[in-house]
Amino acid sequence: MYLYSLTLQQATGILCAINGSFSGGKSQEIVVARGKVLDLLRPDDNGKLQSLLSVEIFGAIRSLSQFRLTGAQKDYIVVGSDSGRIVILEYNKEKNTFAKIHQETFGKSGCRRIVPGQYLAIDPKGRAVMIGACEKQKLVYVLNRDTAARLTISSPLEAHKSHTIVYSICGVDCGFDNPIFAAIELDYGEADQDPTGQAANEAQKHLTFYELDLGLNHVSRKWSEQVDNGANLLVTVPGGGDGPSGVLVCAENFVIYKNQGHPDVRAVIPRREDLPAERGVLIVSAAMHKQKSMFFFLLQTEYGDIFKVMLDHDNDRVKELKIKYFDTIPVTSSLCVLKSGFLFAASEFGNHALYQFQAIGDDPDVEASSDTLMETEEGFQPVFFQPRKLKNLVRIDQVESLMPMMDMKVINLFEEETPQIFSLCGRGPRSSLRILRPGLAISEMAVSQLPGVPSAVWTVKKNVNDEFDAYIVVSFPNATLVLSIGETVEEVSDSGFLDTTPSLAVSLIGDDSLMQVHPSGIRHIREDGRVNEWRTPGKRTIVKVGSNRLQVVIALSGGELIYFEVDMTGQLMEVEKHEMSGDVACLDIAPVPEGRRRSRFLAVGSYDNTIRILSLDPDDFQASVGGEDGADHPASLFLNAGLQNGVLFRTVVDMVTGQLSDARSRFLGLRAPKLFSIIVRGRRAMLCLSSRPWLGYIHQGHFLLTPLSYETLEYAASFSSDQCAEGVVAVAGDALRVFTIERLGETFNETAIPLRAEEREAAKKECFEAAGMGENGNAEQMENGGDDEDNNDPLSDEQYGYPKAESGRWVSCIRVLDPRSTETTCLLELQDNEAAFSICTVNFHDKEYGTLLAVGTAKGLQFWPKRSFEAGYIHIYRFKEDGRVLELLHKTQVEGVPLALCQFQGRLLAGIGPVLRLYDLGKRRLLRKCENKLFPNTITSIHTYRDRIYVGDMQESFHYCKYRRDENQLYIFADDTVPRWLTASHHIDFDTMAGADKFGNVYFVRLPQDVSDEIEEDPTGGKIKWEHGKLNGAPNKVEEIVQYHIGDVVTCLHKASLIPGGGECIIYGTVMGSLGALLSFTSRDDVDFFSHLEMHMRQEHPPLCGRDHMAYRSSYFPVKDVIDGDLCEQFPTLPMDLQRKIADELDRTPGEILKKLEEIRNKII
Repeated sequence: MYLYSLTLQQATGILCAINGSFSGGKSQEIVVARGKVLDLLRPDDNGKLQSLLSVEIFGAIRSLSQFRLTGAQKDYIVVGSDSGRIVILEYNKEKNTFAKIHQETFGKSGCRRIVPGQYLAIDPKGRAVMIGACEKQKLVYVLNRDTAARLTISSPLEAHKSHTIVYSICGVDCGFDNPIFAAIELDYGEADQDPTGQAANEAQKHLTFYELDLGLNHVSRKWSEQVDNGANLLVTVPGGGDGPSGVLVCAENFVIYKNQGHPDVRAVIPRREDLPAERGVLIVSAAMHKQKSMFFFLLQTEYGDIFKVMLDHDNDRVKELKIKYFDTIPVTSSLCVLKSGFLFAASEFGNHALYQFQAIGDDPDVEASSDTLMETEEGFQPVFFQPRKLKNLVRIDQVESLMPMMDMKVINLFEEETPQIFSLCGRGPRSSLRILRPGLAISEMAVSQLPGVPSAVWTVKKNVNDEFDAYIVVSFPNATLVLSIGETVEEVSDSGFLDTTPSLAVSLIGDDSLMQVHPSGIRHIREDGRVNEWRTPGKRTIVKVGSNRLQVVIALSGGELIYFEVDMTGQLMEVEKHEMSGDVACLDIAPVPEGRRRSRFLAVGSYDNTIRILSLDPDDFQASVGGEDGADHPASLFLNAGLQNGVLFRTVVDMVTGQLSDARSRFLGLRAPKLFSIIVRGRRAMLCLSSRPWLGYIHQGHFLLTPLSYETLEYAASFSSDQCAEGVVAVAGDALRVFTIERLGETFNETAIPLRAEEREAAKKECFEAAGMGENGNAEQMENGGDDEDNNDPLSDEQYGYPKAESGRWVSCIRVLDPRSTETTCLLELQDNEAAFSICTVNFHDKEYGTLLAVGTAKGLQFWPKRSFEAGYIHIYRFKEDGRVLELLHKTQVEGVPLALCQFQGRLLAGIGPVLRLYDLGKRRLLRKCENKLFPNTITSIHTYRDRIYVGDMQESFHYCKYRRDENQLYIFADDTVPRWLTASHHIDFDTMAGADKFGNVYFVRLPQDVSDEIEEDPTGGKIKWEHGKLNGAPNKVEEIVQYHIGDVVTCLHKASLIPGGGECIIYGTVMGSLGALLSFTSRDDVDFFSHLEMHMRQEHPPLCGRDHMAYRSSYFPVKDVIDGDLCEQFPTLPMDLQRKIADELDRTPGEILKKLEEIRNKII
């Protein structure tokens, strides 16, 4: 079995973010690391974040930093990854790529304790960078420039100290003196030697300054001083004339200013009034904003509160440190303050947001200061505050994030063309059920009813240089309606258009005149209001028309073509006639190339299923150039045709000969597609209207054809007004709709249903699952949480988090949700510190109650200091009112936590710790029927098929079991030889299971065919052999047939087909919020082609951050029989000469390779 792996939606969670001017000049961009993807974002003029570039780097990004050489105009990006190399990147604005400037190897690959890459610190003047490991090693690289102003990098200088754990490092701003780096370190050397444990209790963190001597070219420890043991983060303080230099040390409950030869200045972090006393306050992210005359810091705590920190200083003496409450936003992993007045908050979980500063916190608010620090017997006196609504910030945009995705189901509940993906995302108050649909998101601006059912719509400008459209023209079967666009849209009658006839085309012709084509002629309206009319000869009518700005071709009934051109004076002149053999089905003229008076090519489609390309050049007039052959010329002209059977046919037109080559087709829907040219993001794009609308556009070098999540449309045109700069106006039914297309490049758009919005229930979800859908299409699911307290605060929990209670408290509920109306029809709170961990629907033998719901719960579960619980239960609920409401039948106490439940032959299988047990339904409780206690650790998943049971163990992979009814016995007949820590599993076929482990690998195991047949034919079902066993386990072993490192923990696997009539593939969802698919190849030729393409891509285009692609995909187990589609899809982004080189090696043309990539992608989505 060979699989093609493709990421459908890139990771949406963000691990770290930096901001700077990466494209040079005044613009401000944000670079974010999403696990293994590097993304460049920029807020546009409307404050919406647009993704400019997204690159998969095939490695784990651990840290990011930006620096600027003195006097330079742009910032460079330094990346610390798991490649054992430091990489410096530059953003190339013209090519829209990240260029690798330097790559220096210093250690082994992988995320290791003593290999640097975890921490990055930059000298604020951009002269050196320090890259540090969690332990022992720190390296300093000197950055400089050569005579050609290119960036140079030195060999590494060591600043190692063994037996030392590093918590945080940063550069110290000391102007143009020798660069200094600060680190929080903990020496564990003595604790290692001391068996009594006393030294470990007395271990003390230190703040250490390292100085890089640029003259002697070496690094020395300059100064070290004790610091609070709760210290976790360092922030650089401006120096060198701008400020006092030194660092802010963020520790538990305190912020301390430290510098060499300066007394500590300490202030307490204000705490929420409802926070239990035993909980401390830690700073998790920080950002500094510096203007010419002042600077301040924004520090965010682990509860989401942002504080503004000000230093009152006199040259380099700090007199006072002030911490003032600023605002509360969801907890972030990174904060970025942009010079343009925005704050980008990369949330730890849930959606990311872009805020605008309303104020910078100068109004009086709760404030703690070093001057008012009070010491009491218990320690320092705390300062309290109460969170409030946003005052200094206002949210102007948010970026959807699915992180963390806990579970998903793919099912077509809404009876649409494609199934929907229901995923459970987020944690705590920000969790949601998200319904994902393949396609781009639409935001509807306006819908207005029309007096009849329109057949077509156009928009026109009055002059070629106008920014906005002047008219919307709507054609009806017997009339034409002209609407003028201004502050409002209203009907006008003085436009010069003929309104008593339907229209076939309306457009701007020449520079400043309008043209209306109607069945009996062409009406040419000059700028000064003169109207020229051309009438059709005899009784013939115009049936089709094609035009660009300077040329018009009309087709009369019977198949005669008449060609017009705009002459120098702006008149429309008839140039030539041409007879076709039959009626014309469609025609189009290519756009006029820059600086030319005419375009050469006219495409004519006939009802005899042919497309002809005719030349419009006066020299070779109307001689047919065309048909198909394989000539290879540089092509930049594409011809798209919609066929009667709902297929879009796309082919390349040769710019010299007009030959058609490289045809691709794609099924769009059940109706013949109509094609319209529109403008998206300033570039031409194509709208195809079939049974649903599709958009074809170029995004970051790829041609993408993506459905729009909108209803069926009849006709469309581009629309631009001062309220809506880039929209689409379309007609459907008797309504006129104006909409804009949201973020490009996304594969899915989503509808989110928040799950915990009621204020009275506070919960933090630790565990969260979706059950099978009930028969009526309701989704049941459960949510768990910890730390509950009643909370009647009017502020939203989503923004402020839940109040924190003592640890060890759980809150959990079971919710029945109707996805159509998005309303909760039933919500059952679990009492007594119980939490739900597994759920399934089950039909028992006696059909008295029909489908029942089984839920496995644990009471008082604690993971720390050791795992313990008071009791486990299995609840049985029955559905009432058509499945909208649940009613408890009974609950059965069990001796472990039931982490897996499954229906099996009219009974319930439960995995309770290491025991697999079969239950039947009794009147008062569940009745034990049969059990097997021989599983190694803890059962986490159960799948069944016919009489086989596939059991997933928490750390020992899969076990294949059989149940013999006549002997009432469960026994294991096969297991895996490799220990796997399962996080997700799915049943593929009778002998095959797919699984994912906690290290980010996906693998398939299969029982060998002969073993499988033997067990099915054996009258004892392999039971005799089972009693002997092999390798301390089952007598038979499964083989691993597929191995692949995804690079992200997979939490859910599902088998589904995402396109109508497409093949089934395995869809997976990950913790970072990405979705991917594994598609099995059907032909050996494809396998050969893609494996060779992958091999050449590995050699010619190694990953950006220095990780070896093969080694990355084989991080834990050698990659087996999976081709990396993400690497293959980087082919179009390569330079043209490299594309040709790889194509020659494969005996193909670059066009054929792109066609193959497009075809296999279209099989998946």
